[in-house]
Amino acid sequence: MSTVLYPSPIFGPVHSRRLGVSLGINLMPADGKVCTFDCIYCECGFNADFRPTLRRPTREAVRTALEAQLIKMAAEGPHPDVLTFAGNGEPTTHPDFAGIIDDTLALRDRYCPAAKVSVLSNATLAGRPGVREALLRVDNNILKLDTVDPDYIARVDRPVGRYDVEQVVETLAGFGGQAIIQTMFLKGLDAEGRSVDNTGERYVGPWLDAVRRIAPRQVMIYTIDRETPDHDLRKASPEELDRIADRVRQAGIPVSVSY
Repeated sequence: MSTVLYPSPIFGPVHSRRLGVSLGINLMPADGKVCTFDCIYCECGFNADFRPTLRRPTREAVRTALEAQLIKMAAEGPHPDVLTFAGNGEPTTHPDFAGIIDDTLALRDRYCPAAKVSVLSNATLAGRPGVREALLRVDNNILKLDTVDPDYIARVDRPVGRYDVEQVVETLAGFGGQAIIQTMFLKGLDAEGRSVDNTGERYVGPWLDAVRRIAPRQVMIYTIDRETPDHDLRKASPEELDRIADRVRQAGIPVSVSY
């Protein structure tokens, strides 16, 4: 099983299909994965296979490493389009997440004011007051919603703790349009031989109803791009992604598609 674990606390810059030249900020340990989901398509692998032995980086360590890299990029290039919280798990689980966001915004303003600050989150903790307030301060608050079908979520996203999708949708709607919804569409089979195709009406129709309720600033539709821990997964086709995107546009919501 091929997986990708990212350095911590800073990695890249990398070219993001959705965000451009992205400097990554990984708030998880460099030697393992800490996530409130255990997605069968995660490029970092399954949680149980990559238990970390190191600690998360401290707020001070993140600030120091980020400042050093931004000084270097300001002098040598390339200049980042975005500073992206991603990496080996769910960034909002870091106990100093809100403070780290504040530090990052200040450093961005000082060294690369044209860059955006983005957070890629699975939304499991988005309802916590401190997390919510921090997410409202960033430029791109990108929150996952692959489906609203509880069985599909249990089989594919595999939440580690309690996950009430109806409550999550309400939380996302509570951002008042200051959110971007990110949805993975894929095909193929899970480890039990069951279809994980969420491109059909059974999943797309209810998902679209939830997107309308949330009324996000944008929807990002994408499919798998790297090797996955479950090896029988397949990409959704460009035609399928475009068909879904057209329905989002018809609902009056901007959408981007990554093939």
